[in-house]
Amino acid sequence: MEGKTDEEVERYAEVLKERYKELNDYDRIIKNIERGEARISRKDEIMKAIGKKMDRYKNPWTELKIQYGQNKGKLYTEECDRFILCMTHKLGYGNWDKLKAAFRTSLLFRFDWFVKSRTTTELARRCDTLIRLVERENHEFEEWERQARKEKKLEKV
Repeated sequence: MEGKTDEEVERYAEVLKERYKELNDYDRIIKNIERGEARISRKDEIMKAIGKKMDRYKNPWTELKIQYGQNKGKLYTEECDRFILCMTHKLGYGNWDKLKAAFRTSLLFRFDWFVKSRTTTELARRCDTLIRLVERENHEFEEWERQARKEKKLEKV
């Protein structure tokens, strides 16, 4: 909260927890708080998923590979998708204006009019698509690691 110290926010939260039922429309307020908390939690999950993907590469800006499956799409290049993921990791999920500015100033895309003309909404939609692919890949990678550990344990016995 802008203009408030951490202590003031903590005091406010404590009083709200104790006295929220005194408010006229407390059901709506509580639902809004829960929705906000869910958005924050989802944003954290996304950043962790992207971080796990990045950690598997020495230099993700050049080496990162995306497992598209059957529907790669024809409009965005793999280089563009790699840039979206790396910049999202750097800037944080949801900073679409900064992502758009990064594309417009990047020398890699100086002649790529398709990507330079995308709106922030279109970039956000593409990023969400890539995040779903990364989450699926991370899940498959974790399953593969679990399977490998099980096989290793069986070999020792």
